[in-house]
Amino acid sequence: MMMSSNNMESSAKAKEEEEITKISLMRSMVETQDPSSKEVDDMTMRRFLRGRDLDVEKASSMFLKYLKWRRSFVPNGFISPSELTHEIQQNKMFLQGSDKKGRPISVLLAARHFQHNGGLDEFKRFIVYIFDKILTRMLPGQDKFIVIGDLEGWGYANCDIRAYLSALSLLQDYYPERLGKMFVVHAPYLFMAAWKVVHPFIDVKTRKKIVFVENKSLKSTLLEEIDESQLPEIYGGTLPLIPIQDS
Repeated sequence: MMMSSNNMESSAKAKEEEEITKISLMRSMVETQDPSSKEVDDMTMRRFLRGRDLDVEKASSMFLKYLKWRRSFVPNGFISPSELTHEIQQNKMFLQGSDKKGRPISVLLAARHFQHNGGLDEFKRFIVYIFDKILTRMLPGQDKFIVIGDLEGWGYANCDIRAYLSALSLLQDYYPERLGKMFVVHAPYLFMAAWKVVHPFIDVKTRKKIVFVENKSLKSTLLEEIDESQLPEIYGGTLPLIPIQDS
């Protein structure tokens, strides 16, 4: 049975009012435990609430952990490219254009990823650098981004389960409700073994945002969400890839 437009509007309004009430409750809860949270806007609070299905206690706990993590992991307030020498040399992450909803588009060329002397710590710093860089590209009112994970040429040498799990943990624990959609393209059969290891660690909400795209429908699938003028050249669009450190 379909809801009428009036019912949908009233339902959306009720949900919005519930969120406003819970944001207020959450704010009073976290501000008593961490006064620095007073500087955080309602949109951020809302993301953490939605990430925990509007459970104020769980969202508050998650948010307080985020503030503590951010202070220790990014003490200067930002990650400098000078801390990411090995990662940037691999030239694997790009940021350019936006989809039809105005969400920034990032592209990962996964076959360029290899473990290196900088270890897992540098990789984690790189992931935070990526997220923070993407956030600076967001238009007012926008809070999500798109990822095209390109696995063309991916093989055993690129397989790095610890890195994948670290990136997933950072996304889910500290950047809730930021991922709009992830298109996984050119996935070789070999990758599915690694995917089976990672998949159980992906929460249900995130799983729904990950789409494996078949080669034969690659361009048409991407064009459903992205105008050709905003689509990278390598997928039949017109935009050149821009390395994330140059974007």
